[in-house]
Amino acid sequence: MDAKITLSFNEAVIQNAKKFADANNISLSRLTEFLLNKVTSSSYKSLDELPVSDWVNMVSEGQVVYNHKPRTKKDMRKEYFTKFKK
Repeated sequence: MDAKITLSFNEAVIQNAKKFADANNISLSRLTEFLLNKVTSSSYKSLDELPVSDWVNMVSEGQVVYNHKPRTKKDMRKEYFTKFKK
């Protein structure tokens, strides 16, 4: 059963998180739930121990930019078969 909570974040963090969630076809609520589940499912003793902490900081501070060019099916097929040629 889902429960509602209220959280407060810096506006820039919220906007970056919304963009990230949208780009990954997930709701902001589910993204937050996923991250909180990762944090609490292991025996981390501090935030510095989290393997995702540096990445989350970069995303929340807007330092990460993902630039990619859409690939055609033809290009992907060529790349796939090129990997397996000896």
